[in-house]
Amino acid sequence: MYPSINNTKTQIYLCIFSSLFLSACGSIKIVPTSDDAAPNKQVDVSSIPDAIPKNEPKSRYGNPKSYVVFDKRYHVMENSKGFVEKGIASWYGTKFHGRRTSSGETYDMYAMTAAHKNLPLPTYVKVTNLNNGKYVVVKVNDRGPFHENRIIDLSYTAAIKLDIIKKGTGLVEVRAIQPGETIPTSSDETAPPVKAVSDFHDNTGFYIQVGSFSQLANAENLRQKLGSLGEHLIKISQVIVNGETLYRVRIGPLTDIDYSDSITSKLESYGVTEHQIVVN
Repeated sequence: MYPSINNTKTQIYLCIFSSLFLSACGSIKIVPTSDDAAPNKQVDVSSIPDAIPKNEPKSRYGNPKSYVVFDKRYHVMENSKGFVEKGIASWYGTKFHGRRTSSGETYDMYAMTAAHKNLPLPTYVKVTNLNNGKYVVVKVNDRGPFHENRIIDLSYTAAIKLDIIKKGTGLVEVRAIQPGETIPTSSDETAPPVKAVSDFHDNTGFYIQVGSFSQLANAENLRQKLGSLGEHLIKISQVIVNGETLYRVRIGPLTDIDYSDSITSKLESYGVTEHQIVVN
């Protein structure tokens, strides 16, 4: 698959599982690209229905146990039941329209599809924009995005429906939907193609979690080390997990995704090699 579309960053094109040179362990050919874009014509998304979950066999090529991209190994889940995550979504468009996806299907930027690093192919998911409450149902049939701070890449049409085209990214919740579950979709005659939930608010904040420690002193040391990023942003939260007290070091709250990207690009220079986006 393909990563986030952001004119300020170098993009990649991932030819994953598109030929039999890929082994189950996942050697992957990657070709740099930076010229993805939206189509020139306007699209009436109201005429494009959400994906409808249905029982389908797993993709023959899209579900190895694991695969490697940029020296990082990703593990494919056995099933998607109960899967929920929150994070940053991106989208992809004309550069990959008509090309083969990781599942073997042809990418159609006008269809309701998406790419995910770990979910089985195919999986149907409900994607909710946490800033405006709009949500869609899409079919995950591709791999990616491989930008470290993105959890899902949406088709161009899905991104329009969620209102994340202009900014290029957005905070979302991704929830796996099983065939037969009762959910409103755009195929319902009484339901609009894009749905809104009234109790969502703009400027949903998120955090970059950079460490979790059993000792408060270790968390304090990391907070001090990262102080030059903005002392007001570095916070320690205390939580209890399975009866154990943990101290989590987080940067935020943040509302600007580009700003969060600029922060994470500096973390390695502080000795932080692992981090994750956390949406409360």
